[in-house]
Amino acid sequence: MILCAGESLIDMVPDNGSFRPLAGGSVYNTAIALGRLGEPVAYLWPISRDPFGDVLLRPLAEAAVNTDLCPRTDRLTTLALVTLTGGEARYSFYDEGSAGRMLAPEDLPPLPGHIEALFAGGISLVPDPCGAAIEALIARDGERLPVMLDPNIRPFFINDADAYRARLSRLIARSDIVKLSGDDLEWLHPDVTPEDAARQVLSQGPRLVLQTGGAAGARAHWAGDVVSAPAIRTTVADTIGAGDTFNAGVLASLRRQGVLSKEGLATITADQIAAALTLGAQAAAITVSRPGANPPWAHEMPGANVLSEQQS
Repeated sequence: MILCAGESLIDMVPDNGSFRPLAGGSVYNTAIALGRLGEPVAYLWPISRDPFGDVLLRPLAEAAVNTDLCPRTDRLTTLALVTLTGGEARYSFYDEGSAGRMLAPEDLPPLPGHIEALFAGGISLVPDPCGAAIEALIARDGERLPVMLDPNIRPFFINDADAYRARLSRLIARSDIVKLSGDDLEWLHPDVTPEDAARQVLSQGPRLVLQTGGAAGARAHWAGDVVSAPAIRTTVADTIGAGDTFNAGVLASLRRQGVLSKEGLATITADQIAAALTLGAQAAAITVSRPGANPPWAHEMPGANVLSEQQS
């Protein structure tokens, strides 16, 4: 089972001159996408007892995401006001004192033995105490479990850039897979090309650095030659949840191929990486083709009938 640890929130999405509340959050979206793809997945993040908490729990239950590690709290749910410019999403956060933000390292539960991989990232890495809690989780369990990290950097959310760069440096060094968009790479290493920036991240210790570029597709930097996968052509409604769904597709593929482990990632091949990038791109293409963070279900994926026959 893959554990996703990080923020859930309510996206207030533009809708005919007003805003419609939708469940979201970078790590939350990845958990939902994994569940919809049929992967065993658990979620770790405090859930408010306010009405928005029920909005967040419903899609988790529908996608069969295990929420046993989610404490309930009377603190309020984080809100993200979404604006769209040319289909690209921009966010303003209402997060002070929220349910998730106040997660502290001492609140972390021991992980059950059936957890086989850890995914973390998003804005949950930025503020304390929750940022320190996620860092403590990775420090505690990352030696045993493979870790995938997607910082999904939002510069306007970061008050102390130097402190956050230092935290990311520590987290990257403990991670096995790091996914970074072009914007992420530019923020981390503003004076070099994205490819050189990705190689610099790789030199910090991960087995794989996944570089995503929207319509430009995805590239994997690792011990061998760069592996590339093209983006899937589709009509874009918006990009909300695209990268989160890509992450889920990558993790699902690696798990299905039997390489989502410390040992498996140490001996991974170019073909296995290409398959993971392709599944990630296929899943993300479906998400961007419809409004909001609405990842595909397993039956909507290319080759779904073949996959179901193989698994039966």
